[in-house]
Amino acid sequence: MAFSVNTITFPNFSRINRYPAGTAFATMSNKTSISSGVQLTQGQGNLPKLVLTSPSGSEAEIYLYGGCVTSWKLPTGKDLLFVRPDAVFNKKKPISGGIPHCFPQFGPGSIQQHGFARNMDWIVVDSENVEGDAVVTLELKDDSYSRAMWDFGFHALFKVTLNSKSLSTELKVKNTDNKAFSFTTALHTYFSASVTGASVKGLKGCKTLNKDPDPKNPVEGTEERDVVTFPGFVDCIYLGASNELQLDNGLGDLISVKNTNWSDAVLWNPHLQMEACYKDFVCVENAQIDSVQLEPEQTWTALQHLSIA
Repeated sequence: MAFSVNTITFPNFSRINRYPAGTAFATMSNKTSISSGVQLTQGQGNLPKLVLTSPSGSEAEIYLYGGCVTSWKLPTGKDLLFVRPDAVFNKKKPISGGIPHCFPQFGPGSIQQHGFARNMDWIVVDSENVEGDAVVTLELKDDSYSRAMWDFGFHALFKVTLNSKSLSTELKVKNTDNKAFSFTTALHTYFSASVTGASVKGLKGCKTLNKDPDPKNPVEGTEERDVVTFPGFVDCIYLGASNELQLDNGLGDLISVKNTNWSDAVLWNPHLQMEACYKDFVCVENAQIDSVQLEPEQTWTALQHLSIA
């Protein structure tokens, strides 16, 4: 298998298309194995996606557009992630669901909502099999599109590891510019759920920024509940969150959401703003709400580990 900085050489592809961003995607005539347990194939809208499988039968899917994990299935075939029915796969907007990236901005701000990483093409720079676990690493770099909004040089790596009972990610952001920059970021994870039965433990005592009822003027407070539920519209930031939360998805699954160096958490459910699907998911997000300051050549790293009990 031959890798290069800008693309990957794969056998049996009908063509490789290059875009001004310096990214690449392939139009495939069939599935192509990259390494044991990893295939590159054609997803919805003819967008390229990676399919990771484990010997136990668990599976994950990652679209190169947005570097977005859209599926994490148990060996039973049950998908623990959720993609909204209004999601589109045409590059006209980010993929709505799974684990979208928010970078270099979480939420609204000086650039587009949640930044640009979720609507750019990432490329595969590494693929391996480690003791049966499928592992892939995606890369995103600055280009004319990103610099038009955020004029800095950066290098992001997103490593995804699939195990029989877990899905792990590692995000690295390096400052490749000659000047310092700051950013905020999050993994906007959508979990399949029965919203009336879903709950999260591990947030008691956190400082909160509650966007209900006024999203533009969050109310500061402290979480006093041992178990946080989703009785209606929920959009709340938890500052200084624990490095492990437990999500009961209301569908019979208890999911551990562990992290390293994600300082905060976010819970979200749009309720009647998305009447067609709000009952079927909750978002439990690892986030970095306070700005990370990186000097030239410095790197910030954060890990997320999702596992099933």
